[in-house]
Amino acid sequence: MPRFYCPQPLVVGAAVALPEAVAHHLHVLRLQPGEALVLFNGEGGQARATLLEVAKRRASAQVEALEDVEAELPYAVTLAQGLPEGSKMDWIIEKAVELGVAAVQPLAAQRSVVRLSGERAEKRQAHWQGVIEAASEQCGRNRLARLHPLQEVGRWLAAPCPTARILLSPRGERSLAAWARENGPQDLSLMVGPEGGFSREEEDAAIAAGALALTVGPRVLRTETAALAALAMLGGLWDGM
Repeated sequence: MPRFYCPQPLVVGAAVALPEAVAHHLHVLRLQPGEALVLFNGEGGQARATLLEVAKRRASAQVEALEDVEAELPYAVTLAQGLPEGSKMDWIIEKAVELGVAAVQPLAAQRSVVRLSGERAEKRQAHWQGVIEAASEQCGRNRLARLHPLQEVGRWLAAPCPTARILLSPRGERSLAAWARENGPQDLSLMVGPEGGFSREEEDAAIAAGALALTVGPRVLRTETAALAALAMLGGLWDGM
């Protein structure tokens, strides 16, 4: 059954105007009035709905029932990802959402090739938010991962952090898997560098701020692989898959 993000209150019996992007998607799929949909507003749970009308740029549906369905992990992971080049960030965010990440913190690192500021940064943030919404539609999550504004590594490290910070680094003397087995499920922030990793200065600052340097194994992974491997590893060990 088609699932769509609809950021507005979903009340049984109410007719809701669907976002223009959803209307366009419905039009492309050639769905007809009377067909069933699933809607969610990102705040938890989902709604069974019936399509009332559909045109190229507008559509509406009637909410038939609310369902208390969740697909969240029993622990919250914030992915603090150093900005990679090109479209790699899209891929990382999409797959991280599928793997259950609770929040994404883009980091401007010393070795980040991409430099974002002002209007360009705002446009990229809006684009990443769309990636989160689309990935949530596809994977069945009814709560949106939170997207934090882009920050420099040092500024982010200086801010109070209520969870453990894990720095994925070849410098780590222990593996993430060994640490996870010993410590059990808990909320955490996972730091992953851009291409080339975080600089020595940034890693030292992270460790000074209390981050624990761990590895994901004997091989050096690309930035677009490291976070996803770590999330899958935690999911397998902490019953989150």
